Amino acid sequence: MCSTSPPTLLQHLRRFLKFGIVGGFGFLCDTGTVYGLRSVLGLSAATLVSYFVAATFTWILNRLWTFRGVGHHDHPILQWLRFLSANSLGFFLNRGVVYTLFYAFPLCVHYPVLALAAGCVAGALANFNLSQKMVFREKPPTSALELAEMTVEIPSTDHTRNTGP
Repeated sequence: MCSTSPPTLLQHLRRFLKFGIVGGFGFLCDTGTVYGLRSVLGLSAATLVSYFVAATFTWILNRLWTFRGVGHHDHPILQWLRFLSANSLGFFLNRGVVYTLFYAFPLCVHYPVLALAAGCVAGALANFNLSQKMVFREKPPTSALELAEMTVEIPSTDHTRNTGP
């Protein structure tokens, strides 16, 4: 999968499955961090810190396994920052669900794993799509405009041709 051609449907599905497996390990990391830190930091702060611990863990696994050989043209620190940035939508979906469940259902305060699981599911699809488009790319963008086009899949246009009536 190191080629510069777009991934086939089978490769895309394989990556999605691997991304889901990595996400499962990320969920375990997230949950373990929350349970390990909540007595020290409190539930809200532990939940916030745990997201970044789990996101870093999943970035490493996705870099080494899910998207092996893809996007390695970037410096690892820049790629990690892009991963956190690209997954910010997933962060808001994930932690929005988690904090809403903490507020609405006291059971989730006693058993944070319930809210963390719901949050994980809420952000997973957005994180996969944005990670694939913005972080682990087959070829790096040559400009900010190309990055924006890659992100929202806007086809490039030739502004020098007059295509109007």
